Amino acid sequence: MAGTRGVGREAAAARALQGKRPPEPELEPEEPSLLGAPAPSLGPGSDPGLSDSEESVFSGLEDSGSDSSEADTAAEEEDGASGAEQHSRTEKTPGQQAGTPSPRTEVASVPDEDEYVEDSSDEEDIRNTVGNVPLEWYDDFPHVGYDLDGRRIYKPLRTPDELDQFLDKMDNPDYWRTVQDRMTGHSVQLTDEQVALVRRLQRGQFGDVSFNPYEPAVDFFSGDLMIHPVTNRPADKRSFIPSLVEKEKVSRMVHAIKMGWIQPRRPRDSTPSFYDLWAQEDPDAVLGRHKMHVPAPKLALPGHAESYNPPPEYLPSEEERMAWEQREPDERKRNFLPRRFPSLRAVPAYGRFIQERFERCLDLYLCPRQRKMRVNVDPEDLIPRLPRPRDLQPFPTCQALVYRGHSDLVRCLSVSPGGQWLASGSDDGSVRLWEVASARCVRTVPVGGVVKSVAWNPRPTVCLVAVAVEDAVLLLNPALGDRLVVGSTDQLLSAFTPPAEPAAQPAHWLEASEEERRGGLRLRICHGKPVTQVTWHGRGDYMAVVLATPGHTQVLIHQLSRRRSQSPFRRGRGQVQCVAFHPVRPFLLVASQRSVRLYHLLRQELTKKLTPNCKWVSSLAVHPAGDNVICGSYDSKLVWFDLDLSTKPYRVLRHHKKALRAVAFHPRYPLFASGSDDGSVIVCHGMVYNDLLQNPLLVPVKVLKGHTLTKDLGVLDVAFHPTQPWVFSAGADGTLCLFT
Repeated sequence: MAGTRGVGREAAAARALQGKRPPEPELEPEEPSLLGAPAPSLGPGSDPGLSDSEESVFSGLEDSGSDSSEADTAAEEEDGASGAEQHSRTEKTPGQQAGTPSPRTEVASVPDEDEYVEDSSDEEDIRNTVGNVPLEWYDDFPHVGYDLDGRRIYKPLRTPDELDQFLDKMDNPDYWRTVQDRMTGHSVQLTDEQVALVRRLQRGQFGDVSFNPYEPAVDFFSGDLMIHPVTNRPADKRSFIPSLVEKEKVSRMVHAIKMGWIQPRRPRDSTPSFYDLWAQEDPDAVLGRHKMHVPAPKLALPGHAESYNPPPEYLPSEEERMAWEQREPDERKRNFLPRRFPSLRAVPAYGRFIQERFERCLDLYLCPRQRKMRVNVDPEDLIPRLPRPRDLQPFPTCQALVYRGHSDLVRCLSVSPGGQWLASGSDDGSVRLWEVASARCVRTVPVGGVVKSVAWNPRPTVCLVAVAVEDAVLLLNPALGDRLVVGSTDQLLSAFTPPAEPAAQPAHWLEASEEERRGGLRLRICHGKPVTQVTWHGRGDYMAVVLATPGHTQVLIHQLSRRRSQSPFRRGRGQVQCVAFHPVRPFLLVASQRSVRLYHLLRQELTKKLTPNCKWVSSLAVHPAGDNVICGSYDSKLVWFDLDLSTKPYRVLRHHKKALRAVAFHPRYPLFASGSDDGSVIVCHGMVYNDLLQNPLLVPVKVLKGHTLTKDLGVLDVAFHPTQPWVFSAGADGTLCLFT
């Protein structure tokens, strides 16, 4: 067989060399093709630039029995014909390539021809040698590739557009069998054999006409018992020797089994397994492996009320039945009324059963369920980290003294600027002056009415107490302390000379009589309306008074040196509860029931309005630095304002259980206190920093209790000692307490 194949190849080479010779003028007889189409002949106008295998087909030589001498002769003639062959190959034009169909598709092999005549390893069209390069790379070039000699294969001079294609379709009868060769860019007309081949492939048939898909099967292995096998080939030697590769694989698998990397297969359980869709999520279960699985909500289990024979306490009375019917369906505790039946057989059908089941199904697959990632947070971490109270000392911690003597509730108190004396006003119609250190009542001044407010003059060189009684403000000289201070106070009051033409004032200044002067009274300021509060300016010459009657004259400002009164407002801004002077700037803070207004006295304009978000403001206090304000309200809130931050509260403290009656700042220490009707005084640490970027530190440090509730009233007023971290409180039980 090998010899035959070699002879066939030599014959093919000889025929190829003969085909390369210059064409003769005479024509050779045509050979019939396999499919009946005439084979093209090589004439003067034929394309000489064909490959060896293609020229061997067109040579017309079918003799496969050429000997070696013919092959040698052809090899000797190859040198003489190489020049003409090279010249004929290089003179191919694109038009000739496009017009000449591929001979491999036109001519089929002759049945009697040797099967190795056209033994070519390259079955592709090798006229274009660009290989596997994408033809899109040649879009911007005038050529599409290179031939065997390295010359460019140029594109057609004019690319046909849609109009040319339409005209060609109308004029050319072979337009339907014309395709474009992408490798050369030219049009190729398919032959009848190629069209028939395409049609057979479209119908799902075999490409070869001579192939019979229904040939009878050859029973190669017969059913008869044979002595010898089909192949008598002896076994290989490697079949008797253990494989080293398999040994390594087995050793690796044994090591993996020992390490636990490979688990042996367990026998499968033949019993079917069922999963409970409504069970709780088990991390080892199948549904538990899905992290986003959300279990459907469960219906509540029926109770005793759903029973057909409920206990008697579950059966509603007639009043409860009427109340249930009058309520809205959304407000009812149950959507049914419990009923009693003698037996389960007597229970009627439920009319809303199908509707409720349908709504339940809608809830299961239409209700959006969202997984909420629950974070395990320690409750202690939510509490802000506050300093320990022992680090915030000093502050009052215990009750030191109790001042007893009033027969009725004590509404107000005030401490002298030096901190030695204490003044208190009560509903028993008297003002008592106490010595702070010994709790001894030094003097009692009857005023003949309920004392609403007491204020000691803040100047250390003036010994004067302002007392608000009914519709008047009394200025008392208690004659306590240094006699020089007491004498200078009387000289200050007596140095006033009345003007020649007295101006109209909203209040009347009256001198005290001799009898009243012996009791300590020096001046009386009459307003004609009840006075609820009196407070001094920091310099001790001005004082503000709050009247109970609504109107624009609720707040009056009195000047002591000139005995002059004025109303700073033209119209009322609601019911005024209390007022306070700014300790540093010419501001006046006016607290109404719902807001706190800050007025500039020199410019006579409203500077800022604070909204504490409380129902009813009861008291007001200003920080000694002047940048912070606290307000107490009757809804048990203590509101801290930072005037530099916002008009909204910086912090709201809800430590008290009942209404707040009074709040106060310490003039030196970072402390503030609040008194409430629950009978307690809460002392808080309130540090205000000089750094404007640092917020105040508010820490409650102590709850002080020393008063008993009387008529649902507890602590009515609080005040700090001017120099010591002590706090005084006035209670409804008629006592005053000192906490140190």
